[in-house]
Formats: sequence, structure tokens, C-alpha cells
Amino acid sequence: MTVECEGLSKSFGRHAAVRNLTMDVPKGSAYALIGTNGAGKTTTLRMLVNILQPDGGKARVLGVDTCKLARTDFLRIGYVSENQHLPERLTVAQYFGYLRALYDNWDLGLERSLRRELELPPERKLGKLSHGMRMKAILAAALSFRPALLILDEPLSGLDPLVRDEMVQGLLRQADETTILISSHEITEIESFTTHVGFMDKGELLFQDSIESTLARFRLIDVALSGSSRIPAELPATWINREVGERSLRFVDTGFESHDAMQAALASNLGPVRFDAEPMSLRDISKALMRARKPESAA
Repeated sequence: MTVECEGLSKSFGRHAAVRNLTMDVPKGSAYALIGTNGAGKTTTLRMLVNILQPDGGKARVLGVDTCKLARTDFLRIGYVSENQHLPERLTVAQYFGYLRALYDNWDLGLERSLRRELELPPERKLGKLSHGMRMKAILAAALSFRPALLILDEPLSGLDPLVRDEMVQGLLRQADETTILISSHEITEIESFTTHVGFMDKGELLFQDSIESTLARFRLIDVALSGSSRIPAELPATWINREVGERSLRFVDTGFESHDAMQAALASNLGPVRFDAEPMSLRDISKALMRARKPESAA
């Protein structure tokens, strides 16, 4: 595993930002950490690069305790954040020249290729760049030393669609050799290269799984009720976000196995009924989980 967290916890005063988090990011994966605002994603990522130290539990990155990361370890870890500060008086060319001298493993050919593809103006001062251009410069810098692990905290936030596409393309070219751990609300964009997903809420990691397994087990179910159908007070816990109409029932099944298994489960709970099972995108799954966690949720 490239990242291993066991019982990781962090509080700020009385607020528990991260609670007993256990998470594994496989080597070579593109792991999307998703969830609501304030779920604890940014705090988790900052603990992984030792910006913050945990109050409890432990984490290892590239086999090293995160509290003991040294300069040689950071030569293998890239970190990109939407709130990252840049030396605004430097030009783009000066910025890359400065970074180039810090990394023995810097790939000048890759740097030039990324700067050309992302259309970074060499003589423009960093302080004069738009938000999108600044983020492209940070990403190009993080990729140019070919890190073993690239951690990205909301790198696509506030970017226009074209810039988001360019950022994703920059990530895709490194996907084969770099483990990527990304937190982003732009789920549609990152779904194209995500291999694993973890969902956080209120400081807890509710689940983690491969993207294939996640997409396979979530279905939007629409049930046409018959006149004799009666909805019992207790329904399977995997049926979340239930919406009951006069002759219909709609819900998200988080444990879908097959059409026949769903037919049997519906018959057991509702009697003979007709239904449709619709696959869901990662974005729709994320929205469904967020909705289910709200206090007023029917589930």
C-alpha cells in the first residue's frame, strides 16, 4: 500500500475533524476521497504530508510514518492544494528554475512538455496569473519530479471547464507511474480515471472500495406498486433515500447484487411488483450518500 491509515484522529478544540479513520490507498491506484464539505478530507490529506500531526492513530506514506517524513521522502511526494501559496514576485520561468534546483529527480523534459501543453507563460509573474493558471503551474511543478505519490486537495475547484479538462489530461499522463490520492467536488471530471473511492462524512470514512465494485452495487430502483402492495415499517437498511408515492416507491440500493436478487427482496417485502434498476454515476452515488446522511433523511 502507498498510503496506510489506522485509527487516525484529529480534533480542533471540541470539534472532531477526523475520527478513527482507517484507509488504504493501493500502489498505482487513483483514489478519490469524496464527501460533504467539512467531512475531514482536507485535514486527512494534511496529516498525510505532516502539515498536521494526528491526535491518535497512525499513518504511513510510502512505508514511512507521516510524523517522521524527511526531505528525501518529500522528493517522492507531490502535494497540490487549491489554497497553496506561490512566490508571487517570481515569473513562471523563475519559479520552475527555483524548484528544479531542489529536486535531484527533476525531469526537465517533462517540465517543458507540461508547461507547453498547459500554456504557461514563462515571463508572467505568478502574482498576475488567474486562479486557473496558478493551479496549472502548481500541478506542472508537482508532476515534473515524477512523484511516487501525488496528493491533490480540491485541485479543480473554481476552474472553468476547459482548464479542468487540461488539468485532468495532465494527471492522466502520469496515471501509470504515480499513485494519485485526490479530494474533489468535481466528481464527473475525476471519475474518468478513478480506480478506488472512499466516502467521508463527519470525520468518518464510511466505506472504501474499487470503483468497479462501487458502481456495481449502487442502483436507483423505481418500483411500480400494485393495489395490494403494503410498505412495511422496516425495510432493508441498504435501501436508502426512500420516496413513497401513491403507487410507487423509489430508493437507492447500496447492496445491489442482481436483478433476480432484487426481485426476490421486493417480493419478500412488498409482494409481487414490477421495477426498474438504473446504474448510477459516481457523482450520483456521492449525492445519494450525502442525502442519506442528513438528519431529516427518510433512511
